[in-house]
Amino acid sequence: MGILFLAGCSYLAYYLVNKPKEDNTNKKKLYKPVSVEQVENTNIPLIIKTNGIAEATKKFELFSEVEGVFEYSSKDYRTGQNFKKGQVLLKINADEFKANVISAKSDFFNLLVSIMPDIKLDFPNEFQNWQDYLETFEVEKSLKPLPEYSKQLKYFITGRNLLSSYFNIKNLETRLNKFVIRAPFDGILTEASINPGTLIRPGQKLGEFVDPSVYEVEIALQKAMISYVDINDTVVLKSLDGLSKIQGQVTRINSQIDQETQTIQVFVKTTDPKVKEGMYLQVEIAGQTVENAFALSRSLLQNETQVFVVKDTVLAYKTVRPVYFLEEKAIVKGLEDGDFIMTSNLSSAYPGMLVKTK
Repeated sequence: MGILFLAGCSYLAYYLVNKPKEDNTNKKKLYKPVSVEQVENTNIPLIIKTNGIAEATKKFELFSEVEGVFEYSSKDYRTGQNFKKGQVLLKINADEFKANVISAKSDFFNLLVSIMPDIKLDFPNEFQNWQDYLETFEVEKSLKPLPEYSKQLKYFITGRNLLSSYFNIKNLETRLNKFVIRAPFDGILTEASINPGTLIRPGQKLGEFVDPSVYEVEIALQKAMISYVDINDTVVLKSLDGLSKIQGQVTRINSQIDQETQTIQVFVKTTDPKVKEGMYLQVEIAGQTVENAFALSRSLLQNETQVFVVKDTVLAYKTVRPVYFLEEKAIVKGLEDGDFIMTSNLSSAYPGMLVKTK
């Protein structure tokens, strides 16, 4: 039995040592099934989507340059009130200031009378023009331009302070006109901060007046997008509820880049009556065409600039250049016609992975 046991152990050892090695080359390889899409680059019309707030192109804040009591308006001075061009927005009581202007004109008239004998004596050829000016002079009306005068007469009336008095009165008349503020165009009073009878002081804000016929929407675009947007490009503006579709047009593009956001200002103009001041709008710009590009799902981008392509049943990275991002897709350049990109979202995918295309 001992001899048989030793013989059996010897045979087992000989078998294990001389056992044929398994041929791994014939082992079956494992392939992961994936979906693919063949690339065909085309010219893709670019639709740029963003948002902005509508603001009237003609809008100004009303401030007072003079002091007095708010006396009159051609209509109720209330928010939302319409005014035609030239109508009185508000009139400030100017009785005291007007009296000062009349007093200054009276002093000017007296000064003019006092120098008339000298003009008649020293400048007889120019006397009649000045006499006619004196006879038509009225302190209640706006001061008329002075008659023409020679160089010598100019020196004479300057020495008598006539010219300085004249221009001081013209300055007072200009200031007197500021007691009445008229509508510079057809528009709407969007803000009214005073009521009739209110004492107004210089520098006080009185309200805001806008022209509701033309609006602009300011939007900010990434600098990479500016090359695909041009002046006069068609724009579709949509309200938040989606009920209003409004036509617009790109009118201005800023040449300066915002240092903080790295964006560029673009201004869209619209004359649609449905637009209101301060209205929040979604903007869709029909920009230029992106040539030789491909649109793929944004989820397929790896590391923002790479996609998986299948080359002879093996996954590999390929670098692309994203041109624009839509809500669900990305427009990229860098893929070649005939490339097969993996469209399956595999979290376990890696370069070199063996795959089988569906």
